[in-house]
Amino acid sequence: MSLCFPVTTRFAPTPSGELHLGHILAAQEARRLADIHGGRCLLRIEDLDANRTRDPAVVQQMLEDLAWMGLRFDGEIVRQSERTIAYSAALDKLRTMGLLYPCFCSRSEIRAEWEGMFRAPHGAPGYRYGGRCRTLPPDLIEEKLARGVPHAWRINMRRVQDVIGCPTWEDIGSKGVQRCVPASCEDVVLARKDAPASYHLAVVVDDAWQGVNLVSRGEDLLESTPVHRALQGVLALPVPLYAHHALLRDASGRRLSKREQACSIRALRKLGFSRQQLMEIVRSATKNGGRCCLHLP
Repeated sequence: MSLCFPVTTRFAPTPSGELHLGHILAAQEARRLADIHGGRCLLRIEDLDANRTRDPAVVQQMLEDLAWMGLRFDGEIVRQSERTIAYSAALDKLRTMGLLYPCFCSRSEIRAEWEGMFRAPHGAPGYRYGGRCRTLPPDLIEEKLARGVPHAWRINMRRVQDVIGCPTWEDIGSKGVQRCVPASCEDVVLARKDAPASYHLAVVVDDAWQGVNLVSRGEDLLESTPVHRALQGVLALPVPLYAHHALLRDASGRRLSKREQACSIRALRKLGFSRQQLMEIVRSATKNGGRCCLHLP
């Protein structure tokens, strides 16, 4: 698809571990789309989770790996940990609109409720929140808050749909125009005591602030896009184009990820792989539906 305006893309890794080939694909795609459309590619560090992402050595190592791979970015590096005031302002706006509610359910309670109803489709990981706290009586909510009961802030997607209807967004790949039906989305967490903003809120606020008008990311985040489109609607933010690329997978079809202990760039460098070899592995994989042929010595 040929765009008639300069685009701004971004690569936004979470510094919770070493970069692997999947990260390189994501960074490379964001850079490629920016270059072919005469635009910019920004680097943003998504380090809001203080328990997992605040080690300066990890961030420095990521930057060194990206530089070694020859990937360049435009402008200053943005760190989400320095943007909490902006997220608080967005939360205040949503709260004023009556779109947030406190959720007092623990993760174990949500998991138990979900397992009692049905399993996730296709074996998908995680559990979908059923909305138990959405209809709590106001006096009970006040009593729990006054007692300091731990809670998270969720967005009421049914009310969101009442406000913005069912807006659309466009994926410039094969998916084309997509429709967001907020009421069919989970009431996701937007903030909790140990996190000033969730991924969903922070990424939407930051993309708008940085002028990102083409969001390039892996297809694993496609299911998050309706939530992001809904947030853009209620916060009156610009709506970017999207491009979701295939994920890199190993020979058995498993996704390359930190969770799957994929070979890191640093480990592959120590094994003697050159930058050109790793780039060629990524290029070949993108032509092969994401299947990554990595032969270790």
